[in-house]
Amino acid sequence: MASCSIALGRPPPPLAAEPRRPPLSSGARLPTTRHSRLRRRDGCPCRCVPSSSSSSSSSSGRTGPQERAPRPRQQKQRTSRGDAVDPVGFLTKHGISDRAFAQFLRDRHKALKDRRWELYSRFIDLKVVSSGFELMGMHRHRQHRVDFMEWAPGARYCSLVGDFNQWTETENCAREGHLGHDDFGYWFVILEDKLREGQEPDEHYFQEYNYVDDYDKGDNGVDLEELFRRSNEEYWEPGELKSHKSRLEIVAKLYEQMFGPNGPQTEEELGEMPDAQTRYNQWKASQKEVKDDSESSSPCYDIIDNGQEFDIFNVVTDRVSFEKFQGKSPPLAYWVEMRKGRKAWMEKYIPAISHKDKYRLYFNTPDGALERIPAWATYVLPDVRGKQSYAVHWEPPPEEIYKWRFERPKVKGSLRIYECHVGISGSEQKISSFQEFTSNVLPHIKDAGYNAIQLIGIVEHKDYSSVGYKVTNYFAVSSRFGTPEDFKKLVDEAHGLEMVVLLDIVHSYASADELVGLSLFDGSNDCYFHTGKRGHHKYWGTRMFKYDDVDVLHFLFSNLNWWVTEYHIDGFQFHSLSSMLYTHNGFSTFTGAMEEYCNQYVDKDALIYLILANEMLHELHPDIITIAEDATFYPGLCEPTTQGGLGFDYWVNLSIPEMWLWHLENVPGQEWSMNKIMKVLISKNCNMLSYVENHNQSISGRKSFAEIILHKEKCSNNSVSDDGIFRACSLLKIIKLLTFSTSGGAYLNFIGNEFAHPKRIEFPMSGNDYSFGLANRQWELLEKGVHKHIFNFDKDLMSLDGKERLILRGSPNIHHCDDTSMFISFTRGPFLFVFNFNPDATSGLYSVGVDEAGEYQLILNTDETKYGGRGELKSNQYMKRTSDNRVGGCRNSLELALPSRSAHVYKLVRILRI
Repeated sequence: MASCSIALGRPPPPLAAEPRRPPLSSGARLPTTRHSRLRRRDGCPCRCVPSSSSSSSSSSGRTGPQERAPRPRQQKQRTSRGDAVDPVGFLTKHGISDRAFAQFLRDRHKALKDRRWELYSRFIDLKVVSSGFELMGMHRHRQHRVDFMEWAPGARYCSLVGDFNQWTETENCAREGHLGHDDFGYWFVILEDKLREGQEPDEHYFQEYNYVDDYDKGDNGVDLEELFRRSNEEYWEPGELKSHKSRLEIVAKLYEQMFGPNGPQTEEELGEMPDAQTRYNQWKASQKEVKDDSESSSPCYDIIDNGQEFDIFNVVTDRVSFEKFQGKSPPLAYWVEMRKGRKAWMEKYIPAISHKDKYRLYFNTPDGALERIPAWATYVLPDVRGKQSYAVHWEPPPEEIYKWRFERPKVKGSLRIYECHVGISGSEQKISSFQEFTSNVLPHIKDAGYNAIQLIGIVEHKDYSSVGYKVTNYFAVSSRFGTPEDFKKLVDEAHGLEMVVLLDIVHSYASADELVGLSLFDGSNDCYFHTGKRGHHKYWGTRMFKYDDVDVLHFLFSNLNWWVTEYHIDGFQFHSLSSMLYTHNGFSTFTGAMEEYCNQYVDKDALIYLILANEMLHELHPDIITIAEDATFYPGLCEPTTQGGLGFDYWVNLSIPEMWLWHLENVPGQEWSMNKIMKVLISKNCNMLSYVENHNQSISGRKSFAEIILHKEKCSNNSVSDDGIFRACSLLKIIKLLTFSTSGGAYLNFIGNEFAHPKRIEFPMSGNDYSFGLANRQWELLEKGVHKHIFNFDKDLMSLDGKERLILRGSPNIHHCDDTSMFISFTRGPFLFVFNFNPDATSGLYSVGVDEAGEYQLILNTDETKYGGRGELKSNQYMKRTSDNRVGGCRNSLELALPSRSAHVYKLVRILRI
């Protein structure tokens, strides 16, 4: 790592001239505010980038000034998931030749570099940009106090009101100067802990308290003078300590040596002075005997004036003294003696704000006084029955803090996601809790064969009926499900079951609620959101973020990093990207023309935010998973950011459930087009997340697929007969298998759909008299008839993929797709998938072409009796051997029996060489 040599313990560089660095421009000056101070990273204040060249240089001992990392603007773009930077690289990869879109990508790349420089001028790098939660909001300080910081550039006055100060607007407010607000609108409030009656205040300003320790580590009554004495004797050498205590002594002695004891009083007395180099040489000659004395313990650092202008980056030190200094160990053990434990703190102080205290922000604005929920609040009690919402100070004692038990698992192979909403996960007609979900639902998900869960509605929102998509408090877990510690336990238990946890994050818009959310937060209309029409979603009544504002990006990046750091989240699905990528919020007719992705309606700032968000997440957390939910299929969603893409790991094919829904509701079973179905399923298969139905298909008045199919059978036969249930069950199974087997490495299932939940979801709202009748899951159906059969099939399908990695075997290679016979067959690696969608006709034998000659074994059959089928295949039909008959352009073929509305999966177990 090219870095500052002194900070990282390297030997000093040789004496070498270095050209003077150009000064930073006026727009590049670093502010001196608390939130944006330079932070040291690995002991170095500059932004260091690891590279093979730098590591080889350090190993070879070359540590000259030329190896230092350049300043942010001079630094090359980080290439975390690619080598050379090519703003239009993925166009060549996919053979796209659109000049206007290519020019748009180049312009976007230039804007990206400017945005990155703008961010680095304030926050050094992406790590600091995304670490705002370390300073913002409420934090306990080591020195018996609590610090609070908030961004509100439009406010004139800021104070904290709450239970801790009887809701007074003047007691705990931001003062003038550096403890008030800075030029960027960041307010800083200090809440001092109260000294208990009869206790004496701390004698030393550096006295620290370890609030999270439930024991008094280091508090053993060591006298401070004794501590200093031991520190001086064991760390500082005799000569060093004296010069360290009186730094001006050396300067005074040099002055006496040059000008005498009293020194000149006038210019005449001063006389003619030799130049600086001559004076230095004369002084060094007089000090030669001292410098040559190897037993001397005085430091011998020199600064050589060789005629160049002074540069702080080119200070040369004496090698012997440097190595001597680096060999010492700082007396940190002694300073630990000055740290009191929590018991000592509790005996001496009363907390300025206690655990679970309610509080709000009080602003004085040009339009009058306002009270707001802090934007960085980590726990919020929402508005209940007309009561005002409050932030809750969450600082549990050590015995109540959740202690993580399990490491984060890594998904090896395909991603099988179980999407769920905690509130509707129970069978009772109420809002379920984190604890109930952890105890009852997590074991079921593990048993069902899924290796990931995706949670929706977790981030705090005011209206439960919004399913959690109108977010009000981005750093807070929804209190209606439980506490932050409860959610940590849920995530930890999922990790213990070898499942990763994904969070559905809504950064595309925010709640327009002014009392709880961010809208008009500081009294102005341009704090977090755009002004005018652009700041409002055209149809959903939500607010749109300003993705070109540095402080808004600071908030959003920190929010992503917060969930990963605090709650060990393993990835995100970015909800409704089309709402943020276009000024028309995605409500426009799309034909797929490239012009639609680079015209005047495209929000370039939102694209740059997504690129930087992916770069930040993958740089800080290499195993993170990011998923793009974009109905417009913006080009380059899953391409590397260094090649002009947006950097996501997966993209959601929203056309698939819409395609199935359209067929189920509008097309008779005998008229389904296999070619149309396959065209939607395999288009752009790479990194594609597929699903049959998710929450959108069963929320807001829509029906679940099981309800649609059973309803159609009832309408055609006046009742649902055993044959009707069989037909419905068969259709659901082959839809599931075909969707899963054509996915691009990821598959998603919404809670309950694995056993064909027959009821839609309807959250309590005014339209249904706030009923919870449809806001739950009927888990008892798992043990009954068709639902048990569907679950058995879904479970075995997930288990089979866990063993064989079916959807990681390359793109499907289609051999047959016939609308007349309604027959589909394709291969993925050694696996052959065959489908018969015909609801009536059952052919005795189908000739299916395959490229590889050999023996194929049946490993999954939807017509098994345990899946609700009729079991028409005999055991002697489970192994098939190819013949050399050419079928469908393939050199070999299989003769397969395939009942109506059934599907088979075969595996090549033995290759025959001819």
